[in-house]
Amino acid sequence: MKLHFVGEMTALRDGVQMLSQELQFIVVEDGITVSVEQSTGVLEVGYEQEQAYIRYGQKHQFFRGLGLLIQHLRKGASFEIREKQQFDTIGPMFDMSRNAVFTLDGFKKILNKMALMGLNTVMLYMEDTYEISGEAYFGYMRGRYTQAELKAIDDYADQFGIEAFPSIQTLAHLEEFLKWEPVKHYKDTKGALLVGDERTDRLVADMIDAVSAPFRSRKIHIGMDEAEELGRGKFLDKNGYVSRFEIMTAHLERVLDVVRSRGLKPMMWSDMFLKLASANGEEYYDAGTQIPEEMARRIPKDVDMVYWDYNHLESEEYESLIAKHRPLGCNLVFAGAVWVFNTFGVNYGLSLNATDTALQVCKKEGIREVYATMWGDDGMESNPFIALLGLQLYAEHAYTEGSPDWAQVAERIKFCTGIEADAFLQLKYLDETPGSEPDNRKQSNPSKFLLYQDVLLGLFDKQIEGLEMAAHYAKVEQAIHNRRDGDAALDYLFDVPEKLCGVLKLKSEIGIELKRAYDSGDKATLRRIALETLPAIAAAVQALRAAHRKQWLSMFKPFGWEVLDIRYGGVINRLDTAAYRLMAYVEGQLEQIEELEQERLVYSTANRFNQRGVGWCSFYYRMASPNVFYHVLNPF
Repeated sequence: MKLHFVGEMTALRDGVQMLSQELQFIVVEDGITVSVEQSTGVLEVGYEQEQAYIRYGQKHQFFRGLGLLIQHLRKGASFEIREKQQFDTIGPMFDMSRNAVFTLDGFKKILNKMALMGLNTVMLYMEDTYEISGEAYFGYMRGRYTQAELKAIDDYADQFGIEAFPSIQTLAHLEEFLKWEPVKHYKDTKGALLVGDERTDRLVADMIDAVSAPFRSRKIHIGMDEAEELGRGKFLDKNGYVSRFEIMTAHLERVLDVVRSRGLKPMMWSDMFLKLASANGEEYYDAGTQIPEEMARRIPKDVDMVYWDYNHLESEEYESLIAKHRPLGCNLVFAGAVWVFNTFGVNYGLSLNATDTALQVCKKEGIREVYATMWGDDGMESNPFIALLGLQLYAEHAYTEGSPDWAQVAERIKFCTGIEADAFLQLKYLDETPGSEPDNRKQSNPSKFLLYQDVLLGLFDKQIEGLEMAAHYAKVEQAIHNRRDGDAALDYLFDVPEKLCGVLKLKSEIGIELKRAYDSGDKATLRRIALETLPAIAAAVQALRAAHRKQWLSMFKPFGWEVLDIRYGGVINRLDTAAYRLMAYVEGQLEQIEELEQERLVYSTANRFNQRGVGWCSFYYRMASPNVFYHVLNPF
């Protein structure tokens, strides 16, 4: 396609050049004339008789307009599009702290997609994955970004009108830094800083200086969420009991003093204040919580409060929780999610429904700033690229007064990514299995725990008994395969989910079969499993690992991959040991297999056996074994 832009293009030219190859157009004198002009904020795009136009208010809107123009030009008919942006700020938060740190190239590729969607901000969540001069252990061996790398990300985002800014932790969630013995003087508890100490205050100031310097934006997210341990470790020994609210507000003021003096605009997660106001001091979503007047009075008003909510499905729930935030007196920001947490796939059933409800309420309630978090809990087996359909829904909400038509979302995701919406949706079935709640509302994650569970120990076997998981994964494997498009640049993303299903169709129920054969004395079946089935599973796991490694290294830094390498190695080695013990038993070298003598118990009655889906487990080490992986005498 040939285009000829007419109008002021100086600030847009670099971004146009970056997207030209992806969108398959060239800029030449004899192309379709595209008149470009700034307007009062409404995005207008149209075409008729070899004449096109893009009228935009802000820079990022031009690039959405460019995408819309080419998307509709391909149809060959005249068109007119008029959109009004519903949120001032909208975009993703990428988790760079749970092993998966984007390479520069990986970050640029996802920024290209964001530009076409019309998103205008990106938050980089970095607990310790950025450099601080003089703090060698901060982000050590964790793929931390250099100042130059962060500046390169900021520069690249800016050419599309996307505001990049850092999200850090200035109180808790710093386990990966505080684990090092040479920095123990900063530690209150396992993950919380020793607040009130002069050395901690200097560290926090250094954090803020280091992480804000590379960015144009004056925004900074200072974290402070889930600090339940606050004041219960060394702080308690040093100062005696002080209420968490007193500790937190005092520390917040010190952090804000630094932020204000640097001319930065802070935001923080709101959960600790709502938790402290709840009946037991721990519940974020407690329906009975009311912010006391004294608490509201003492909370600074120049820090934005970020209300995070990832799984509610009813409008009334969001309306109630927003109302509970109002007495804080701060500007309210909303953070939803695209559920890539603790899974190999995406929980689109929950994510899409929760997002649609939440963003409709945000519009009604006048919330102008919205983020889509993509957390990487427990090592990030998933990745943000397979969550692009969820991000597309956020984008279409941003330019639609009510709720966007699904056909529009599907058409846009196909244009922006080259992948059909239905292909993305197949990924939800990695976890939306027999036995799960509709749309996997309770966040079951069998794709992960069935891969990592030990075949001899069968920790989750009772949990899935009678659910025909093997047949389910065989069906999903075929469904993913049938929807792949080898010509699409992002088709490789489906290699890992397809191969994972290839593993789970063999492995998901093998422990149940083993136990049944053992209990009935069926040594022929045990021999077949040892010599044929378990080696076949191991070969499938090797193929999955190779695909996953290739995918990881195409988008993330190598630091953190070793964790998944170790997990895959554990699966393969335990399959080998299982075959070894089975054959020893079958051939009379063992009188019994102690692991198979054990009764199978349900993993958790809070899951399938209490109408909460097929099961959920948050940590690999709990999936792989009930035995000790590590033991800490003093976690603080």
